[in-house]
Amino acid sequence: MVKKFLFDELPVVQTKAGQLKGYFYDGIYIFKGIPYAQAKRFQMPEEVTPWEGIKDATSYGYVCPLMEQDRPGAELMVPHRYWLQDENCQNLNIWTKALDENAKKPVLIWLHGGGFTAGSSIEQVAYDGFNMSQLGDVVVVSVNHRLNILGYMDLSPFREKYKNSQNSGHADLVASLKWVHENIAQFGGDPENVTLFGQSGGGMKITGLMQIPDADGLFHKGIVMSGIDDGKLMPQPHGDGRMIVTAMLEEMGLSENEVEALETLPYHELVKTYGKVCPMVMQKGGYMGCAPMKNDYYYGEPLIHGFTEHAKTIPLMVGSVFGEFAFKPMPFNKYELSDEEEKAILGQRYGQHAQELTDLFVKAYPDKKAVDLLTLDRIFRMPSKALAKLQAEGGKAPAYLYHFTLEFPYAYGKAAWHCSDIPFVFHNSDKVEICNIDGVSDELEEKIFQAVIHFAHTGNPNHPGLPEWQAVKPEDEPTMIFDRDCKICHNYDDELIKLYDEVSGPISLADLFSQDVQH
Repeated sequence: MVKKFLFDELPVVQTKAGQLKGYFYDGIYIFKGIPYAQAKRFQMPEEVTPWEGIKDATSYGYVCPLMEQDRPGAELMVPHRYWLQDENCQNLNIWTKALDENAKKPVLIWLHGGGFTAGSSIEQVAYDGFNMSQLGDVVVVSVNHRLNILGYMDLSPFREKYKNSQNSGHADLVASLKWVHENIAQFGGDPENVTLFGQSGGGMKITGLMQIPDADGLFHKGIVMSGIDDGKLMPQPHGDGRMIVTAMLEEMGLSENEVEALETLPYHELVKTYGKVCPMVMQKGGYMGCAPMKNDYYYGEPLIHGFTEHAKTIPLMVGSVFGEFAFKPMPFNKYELSDEEEKAILGQRYGQHAQELTDLFVKAYPDKKAVDLLTLDRIFRMPSKALAKLQAEGGKAPAYLYHFTLEFPYAYGKAAWHCSDIPFVFHNSDKVEICNIDGVSDELEEKIFQAVIHFAHTGNPNHPGLPEWQAVKPEDEPTMIFDRDCKICHNYDDELIKLYDEVSGPISLADLFSQDVQH
C-alpha cells in the first residue's frame, strides 16, 4: 500500500530564529537538521543567527567529526548509519503527529551513545523516531552536539573565553533543551513535559544535565540506559588542561601565547597531535579531556558527588542489559554442553570461586545456563542499582529499575549486548533483523515500549501489559526483568554481583573493548 507523502501543501513552522519547512509521511511530520545553536571552537554555544525566508528541514545536519575512521563490524548486532561530519553540528531532528501549539504532547529527547567522543543522533538504525512518534503519540527529538576534543577539552587556563571549554559539549545539550523549551509547542509538544532518554554515553549525558543548574526546569524525567559513571570505569581527572594543551602546542611548535591558533587549525591535525602527546600526559596522570569536568557549571556525576537538590525531583527509569560488552561469541554451543563440561569451563575461569559463583548465578537466573556467567555484565548493573537507590534516598522522586536479559537467536543464544535494547525502546525491531524472534519480539517490544511511553506521559512506567512495577526504596530494589517472561525480582543478584566483582578484579575501558568469553 502506498503511504501518503506531502510537502508542497504543508505550512511552514515559525521558530524563534526563522521559518522551517519539513515534510509529512504516513501520518508523521518530519524535520531534520534544525540548527539550535552555533559556536566558535572551544567556546560556549550562542543562539542561532536568525535567517530570512524559509529554511529547508528535510535533510539531516552534519554530525560531529570523529577522532578515528569508523570500521564496519558487528553490523548484525548494531546496524549503523554514517553521515557527513563538520564542526557546525549543533542541530536536531523532530518527529511529530501535529503542528498544533495546543496539542501539548509529551516530548522525548534522545541523547545518543558513543561515550563523549563518538556517535551521532542518527548513527544507529534504531535511533529513528518515526515509530515512537506514530505509535506512542509523542514528539520525538534527537540531538547532535560537539564531542571529543571539540566538546570536552579544558583550555580555561589560557583565555577567559575558554572558561567552560571542558564542558562545551554539555553546554550544547543545554542549548538544545532551551531551543526545545522555546519552540517545541509549534511542533505539537509540551515544553513542560520533557523526558530525556539515552543509552551508554547518552545515559551519562542525562545524569550530567541533572547536575547543571542551567538545565534546571528544561526537562522533567530521565530514562538512563546502560550509561552511569560511578568513577570506577572513568577515573576523575586531576588538575586542569594546562599539561595536555601545552604539550599539544609544543608538539606543533607553538607557544602558549599562540593558543588561539588551535581555533583554526584543521581538526584532524589537532586529533593527530592529541594522539601523539596523550601517552606522555597519561603516564604523568594528567587531565586528558574528552569527558565533562566538574566545575561551577557542571557539579559532577551524582554517584561521585551526590545529586543537586533539583536533580532529586526528577523521576528516573534506570537499567542495563545482561551481557553489555561481551560482544564476542562463545567458542561453543552452550545448549550442547553437559553439566560436567559447564563446570569445567567455569572452573578454569573462576578457580576456587567457581562453585559458589555458579550457585549464586543459578539462584539469580534460574532460566539461564550456568555458563552464561561468562558474559554477565559487571559494568552497569551495580551503578544502575546505586543510582536508583540514591534517588530513592532523596525521597522526592521515584526511580524505576529494569534489567534487559533477553537471549537472541545468534551464536547459540547470545546474551543481550550493549545497545540490544534500543530497538525495543524505539519500537524499531522491524529495522534490526536480529531482534526479530518469532513469538517473542512483538510482545516484548510492546511491553518495553509502552513502559517508556507511559513514563513519558506520567512519570510512571506501569501499564496493563506488565506486572506491578514498584519504585525502588532505600531498603528494597525491585527490578523489572524484560525477557520472554517479564517479572519483578527483588534484590535477586546482590550477593552474585558482590562476589563476581571481587573475583573479577578491576576493569578498564581498554579491557571492555577487548573483552572475550573464551575459556
